[in-house]
Amino acid sequence: MSRSFARIAFTPLVQQQQRKHGSRAQYERVEKTSSAGDALGEYETAFIAARDSFYLATVSETGWPYMQHRGGQAGFLHVLDDHTLAFAEYRGNRQYVSRGNLDHEDRVALFLMDYPSRTRLKILGHATAYEGEAAKPYLEQIVTPGDQKIAEGVIVIRVAAFDWNCPKYITPRYTEEQVVKVVAPLRQRLSDLEEENKRLREQLTETVKP
Repeated sequence: MSRSFARIAFTPLVQQQQRKHGSRAQYERVEKTSSAGDALGEYETAFIAARDSFYLATVSETGWPYMQHRGGQAGFLHVLDDHTLAFAEYRGNRQYVSRGNLDHEDRVALFLMDYPSRTRLKILGHATAYEGEAAKPYLEQIVTPGDQKIAEGVIVIRVAAFDWNCPKYITPRYTEEQVVKVVAPLRQRLSDLEEENKRLREQLTETVKP
């Protein structure tokens, strides 16, 4: 738990619940001794670059939280510097719930999951949406020229804090690509055994010919 994340997440009511359930003293020690946790390092940057999806939470003007899944090619969420993230906006179902929420409240939360290794990174930040000419400088950094024409805009997130979660209760899940990679040696071994079996059958047939 980083100091920056604790400062934001541990509101007075949260602290009250921690005292009630006996964990406040533990987290007070963490807040005093842990790292700042507001500047992305090499490990965070590499983790983000390997992700092909994340979850984005925003809050509407009526106070309702909204969680949205964002997906793309691995690395579509870009680290521009140690405090800044950005990703291109493409046309989806055209509901624009997250986009509308950002017009009211720029605070966001991101959950990035690595299910095979049971690892998750939580990021809190302030998001700004850019469209048209204002989006071009960012899109030139994060998408290919062809994709720039179809991108509706870009979301830029100023990181306020991040924290790594423990793996407890994370169920491992694997993509099709990961499964194919893992079973590739087994498929090759099966193919080799089939070829060997075929060869032995042919030898046996030749042996028992009258």
